Amino acid sequence: MNKFSTILLLLLFMLCVLPGCTSDVIDTPEYKGKHIVIGIIGEPPTIREGNVSFKKMDFTQLKELHSLSEYDAVFISKENLPEAAGQEYAKIYKTARLPFFFIQSKKSYLPFTNEELSYDEVPDLSSDTYATGYFQYKDKFQYWGYGLYNDKLNSPNIEDVYTRIFETIESIGKYVNAET
Repeated sequence: MNKFSTILLLLLFMLCVLPGCTSDVIDTPEYKGKHIVIGIIGEPPTIREGNVSFKKMDFTQLKELHSLSEYDAVFISKENLPEAAGQEYAKIYKTARLPFFFIQSKKSYLPFTNEELSYDEVPDLSSDTYATGYFQYKDKFQYWGYGLYNDKLNSPNIEDVYTRIFETIESIGKYVNAET
């Protein structure tokens, strides 16, 4: 083999192997914790977990705190975010004793928990957050931002976000149960 052929083979090898080193997909294990039930305003997402179920709900049900006790969390989908930021819901997010996740919100948790702000008044975050979570228990609150791996919008990366959210929901349940 001459020198030119060797270099060509080496280049072809690098072109075939190296693209795998810069993957836009994360391969994480799925959530294996306890079964969780999530109320959802909007369409349920595609997930890989079999131990998570979604129950469709609407904003009228969201206002009924007693009906929220059957859920471990509530998701609100992108198309419902402006309505979800209505001032009549802020108190619910703060007193329901379960976490809320605002899917594909670029606004953080502020328009949802501050009665003085509308969804459109809050500027977009500079970070690429796919989902924002908010949980308040008594006088303490916590929030989360979940981004996509390498900021790439694809099914495996979206499924990874949901897996991390499910793990958060389970940890909150353990926290609340330990407090009561």
